[in-house]
Amino acid sequence: MATKQDNRVCAGAGHDCAFSRAGSSCMDNIRLFADLPVESKRELLACSRHSTHDAGSIIVHEGDPIESIIVVRSGRIKTFRTSSDGEEYVLDVLHDGQALWHGMFLADHIYRYSVECLTRVKLCRIHRADFEALLANHPDVALGLIRMVTTELDDAEERIMMLSIRDPRQRLAEYLLIRDRRCAGPEIRLKLEDIAASVGLRPETVSRNIAQFVRDGLVERPGRGRILVVDHEGLKAVASE
Repeated sequence: MATKQDNRVCAGAGHDCAFSRAGSSCMDNIRLFADLPVESKRELLACSRHSTHDAGSIIVHEGDPIESIIVVRSGRIKTFRTSSDGEEYVLDVLHDGQALWHGMFLADHIYRYSVECLTRVKLCRIHRADFEALLANHPDVALGLIRMVTTELDDAEERIMMLSIRDPRQRLAEYLLIRDRRCAGPEIRLKLEDIAASVGLRPETVSRNIAQFVRDGLVERPGRGRILVVDHEGLKAVASE
């Protein structure tokens, strides 16, 4: 898949960033960096690198070293693992403003999963050494990072609880509620196959249950790969049956 690599970005030169076009720094929209001092954000922007990748591109292979924070400027990526028999398990789907950085500070700092672009994606990479230098110079940033880790642990626990639900209809309802809270924009933009891999169900099971949710007036299907939750309370009731 074609990949376009951009040059190193200088401080204040984020004019091609989708967030900057909205009148703010991209750093303000990324949870990992949102609470950083303005000067710290400038330091990171000065040493960031941008790249563009087509849908279907694999940007990380399991076992690769974690050398950078990877920020999704626009588009969607999925993290996944493949079993020994070739079955794929989707771990997460990330969109605009979310970042991959977990494991960066571990001794071996290698990826435990692979990463694929679900759409055309624009990324921003901040090298591990640059971020470590920032942490050394700004202890307050480290405290923010700890709070961030705590939040993401809560997210992981929520996902584990969802996967423990045995009834397919309830599990899917809970997953759609989780994705709806996390998605950028009003719609969940995922193919049925990716949803199925995320919840550990067969695609036909997901398709059948979503069709029932549509008939029940809980969700709408504006188009292929698009789901709009229209009755949150109704979907919560299904998840808690």
